[in-house]
Amino acid sequence: MARPSGRLAALLILLVAAATVGGALASQHVFGLVPCKLCLLQRWPYYLGVPLAAATMLPRSGGGASRAGLGLLAIVFLVSAGLGAYHAGVEWGWFLGPSDCGGGAGAPAPGVGDLLRSLDRIRVVSCTEAAWRLLGLSLAGWNALVSLALAALAGDAALRPR
Repeated sequence: MARPSGRLAALLILLVAAATVGGALASQHVFGLVPCKLCLLQRWPYYLGVPLAAATMLPRSGGGASRAGLGLLAIVFLVSAGLGAYHAGVEWGWFLGPSDCGGGAGAPAPGVGDLLRSLDRIRVVSCTEAAWRLLGLSLAGWNALVSLALAALAGDAALRPR
């Protein structure tokens, strides 16, 4: 199989990363799957990686900037893989999760009465329970695998001789 060029690698990373974080946002805002604290933390590398991949694709006078961008992408997605693996380990009971792990906060209530009513509807999401699994892996586990693949793609493109 042919290995993609630096620009093509950045485009692939951009598309996969955008689809991954887009899927996470859709599961939250469209399907009502409330994320836990670790789920929200795992999105940050994608929020950084998507624009970085787009910037890496821009035309440059030399290959050094593209190579640096791909190297940064490799680091970003290695961190993301670590966060996903940690969260999956918390779900399987291999690691202790944060003591304050609950769901993300919604919009602030305009008044005390509204706040009390909203507290009745809040569902705290534990970091130790996977919302669902596909082929035995939770979303955190899939994030670790996707992130490892993106890191490998970026690292390979960054280190490849030009």
